Amino acid sequence: MFNKKRASLFLIGMTICFTTLQISAQSDYSNYSKLTQKIKSLQKSNAANAKLEALTTTIGGHKIWVLTLSKGNAENKPAIAIVSGVDGSHILGPEMAVNIADNILKNHANVLEKTTFYIFPNMSPNATENYFSSLKHYKNGNAKKTDDDRDGAVNEDSFDDLNNDGLITMMRVEDITGDYTTLKEDDRVLVKADINKGEKGTYKLLSEGIDNDKDGAFNEDGKGGILFNKNFSYNYQYFTPGAGEHPVSEKENRDLLSFLYDRWNIFAIVTLGPENNLSTPLKYSASGAKKRVVTSVLKLDAALNKFLSDKYNKIIKAKNAPSSKGKGGDFFQWSYFHFGKLALSTPGWWVPQVKDSAKKASKNKVVNYLRWAEKENIKNAFVDWTTVSHPDFPNKKVEVGGIAPYKMINPPYKLVADISKKHTDFIIELAKMQPNITLQNLTSEAVGNGITRISVDVHNSGLLPTHTEMGKRSRWLRKIKVALGLKKNQEIISGKEITLLNSIDGDSSVQFSWLIKGNGSVTLEAGTSHTGLDSATIKLK
Repeated sequence: MFNKKRASLFLIGMTICFTTLQISAQSDYSNYSKLTQKIKSLQKSNAANAKLEALTTTIGGHKIWVLTLSKGNAENKPAIAIVSGVDGSHILGPEMAVNIADNILKNHANVLEKTTFYIFPNMSPNATENYFSSLKHYKNGNAKKTDDDRDGAVNEDSFDDLNNDGLITMMRVEDITGDYTTLKEDDRVLVKADINKGEKGTYKLLSEGIDNDKDGAFNEDGKGGILFNKNFSYNYQYFTPGAGEHPVSEKENRDLLSFLYDRWNIFAIVTLGPENNLSTPLKYSASGAKKRVVTSVLKLDAALNKFLSDKYNKIIKAKNAPSSKGKGGDFFQWSYFHFGKLALSTPGWWVPQVKDSAKKASKNKVVNYLRWAEKENIKNAFVDWTTVSHPDFPNKKVEVGGIAPYKMINPPYKLVADISKKHTDFIIELAKMQPNITLQNLTSEAVGNGITRISVDVHNSGLLPTHTEMGKRSRWLRKIKVALGLKKNQEIISGKEITLLNSIDGDSSVQFSWLIKGNGSVTLEAGTSHTGLDSATIKLK
């Protein structure tokens, strides 16, 4: 016999259970396996507009995925590349990339009519997996064995967990010859002593570990690998640990560049990583711009960066962001200085500024983080300094502690969805401003003797220029082609059959006029891969 009361209680219980499962479904970042599952599920649910392929497989056995979002032929429309996982410690990026793809497909699918997206969720899967290991520490390289201290031995001085907490933090050693002292503002924090202020150092500050190879350095030659974000050609840091033997030595770097170079339709690259020119735009330096090897963003590109930065800050609504233009060998600077594209980069999140009871902000970023972590009740943000016995310092007080790995760089997972949504909104705005070549004010008139005058405005209806200023200098980026198609019985009296334009500014036009002798019709086409093409057929008078 049907019991309504039992059925009602059963449904309530199932609802609570389902809700609980949903809430507890994910409370932390996705490891490689889970992120791959998310990507495959996303593509399968949106097969008409999403294509998934493996760009390459790393020497660590991880596939590098590329997700292409488009309606129709992906390479026939302007494209934005979104590249994440460039730094192994920035685990927020891969999660954001997948969320952005999901948001575009679910909430902004109409944008795919005119814009293609190439999304690379994680370029450093071997490095990001360290976040999920039993011993957490910053290990940002791939799986290649490296001799970082160049002593002829490989991986002989790795990390040692001296306090057995599963984290590699810092180690302070009481020593009168040390350079560090405790900060008056918060004595948990160590800073370099300033002798100009009468300060004396009382500590040596080292990475938690043991000098296993007895060379005087700690943890300098563990399983380092090659860092994706140090292996590019612009300002490459030769003979630097993690940079590789030469620029673009690693297969993940090479295969990414091969993919990008083959996609002529890419007009912008958005990097989700530590570099930041979105909340704080890059500044033009005349001296840097005039160098043989340019070290400054060019003047017109600096103005464009400022314009987009204002848009970004209006959407993201986050203040006091760190500024970082890259340290050399990084992907972001390569995408501008060597690829000539519109290059944008953001870490996506940074620690909000927190003031003390006197409404005063701290100049020390660690102190600010500790204030924020306390305010937000972030657990295990700081490992209290604990005395340990150390074989390399038998007669000195040695303590292990400090900020837990990954905490200051990545937000709590509960914030990721909102961060991703806001960045999706910005990327959609970027797509709306993309360069778009159209033929406007097209006219034809007879001028006598079988001659027709054709006039047209080749118009960029987008707010963004067709090429960055750096892109204009590049011999790689395709120029805007304006071409007439003639038949054998037709002749150009005035004007060129093919004209190549370096660039057209946003919402600007270039006027063309031809005199054509003959009859029938001619075709006119203008544009290039990353601006879109427009064409028309004109009947001769």
